Amino acid sequence: METFPVIDLHTHCLLSDGVLCPAELGRRVHVSGYETLGLADHVDPGTMPGIIATALASARALNGHMEGLTILPGVELTHVPPALIADQVKRARDLGASHVVVHGETIVEPVAPGTNRAAIEAGADILAHPGLLTEEEVSLAAEKGVYLELSSRGGHSLANGLVARLARARGAKLLINSDGHAPGDWLTPERQRAVALGAGLSQIEYMEMMAEAARLVDRLRSTPN
Repeated sequence: METFPVIDLHTHCLLSDGVLCPAELGRRVHVSGYETLGLADHVDPGTMPGIIATALASARALNGHMEGLTILPGVELTHVPPALIADQVKRARDLGASHVVVHGETIVEPVAPGTNRAAIEAGADILAHPGLLTEEEVSLAAEKGVYLELSSRGGHSLANGLVARLARARGAKLLINSDGHAPGDWLTPERQRAVALGAGLSQIEYMEMMAEAARLVDRLRSTPN
């Protein structure tokens, strides 16, 4: 069955709770089949400026030196109170983040209720591991163009089937991300496909999803940061 180079827009390095510096992370995922590596370290209002500045500096220095790999310097708003999310999404973009991920209401962490809706209403690029989201939220994500994550991370992945089913029914866009923190977490082309099919997508839906992911990357790469 056909596979695709990995597009993973949700990874962590030692800028937050990952274990590798951006250069080592880039090298390790490069040899495992990555085409696009999205840094998305955890931030809140206080830590955001420094982490974005460092991620930007790393991406600018490394891009062009790992043939075939693009590094995108994004962030993940993590456990930020829902009332603050809209302002912080805008602020992250103003500071130069290539993409903004919001840590969704995963079923394995005590994320504040209302986070999913606040992230979608704010037009975040990606709602990570959104857990038991509602049909109304998925419809709003489709309207706003917010991508819903199918996660390969243990625990977070338990709701993938629901996310995929609702996205199919409501026309929302999906992405597969690793939420990787350490060696062993990263995707391969084969694992990327397995996550898609394991969530209930067909091979055709998987191929369409990867084509849409490539279009998103093209858009993010063309945005100045």
